Amino acid sequence: MSFALRLLYGSLLFLVGQVLVWYQINGQFLSEWMKKNPLAVSLLGIPISYVYIYATHHLVIAFDGQLWPQRLIGFSLGMVAFAFLTWFHLNEALTAKTAVTLALAFEIVLIQVFWK
Repeated sequence: MSFALRLLYGSLLFLVGQVLVWYQINGQFLSEWMKKNPLAVSLLGIPISYVYIYATHHLVIAFDGQLWPQRLIGFSLGMVAFAFLTWFHLNEALTAKTAVTLALAFEIVLIQVFWK
């Protein structure tokens, strides 16, 4: 599998994992059932962990065995997912501080991908 394909696949898996985690931990503010059943909701951690394991696998291979790039890419994608889902579901608008932080997260991904 090529670098670009592994990068895309691993990044998409991280994004899926971040979205699932957002719903797992913030679903209590969206659903009365999730609020009343934290133990059941915590069981989502098993498939979510599986997604993260494979995301890490593909990105570490893409970056020739290095762990830092996958960690920073996963973190940055998590910032983007969190910002979008928090705005979408909870109507928390982006402040200037948050917008700058998201721009920095995007720059982190660009540095990891293009700085050889």
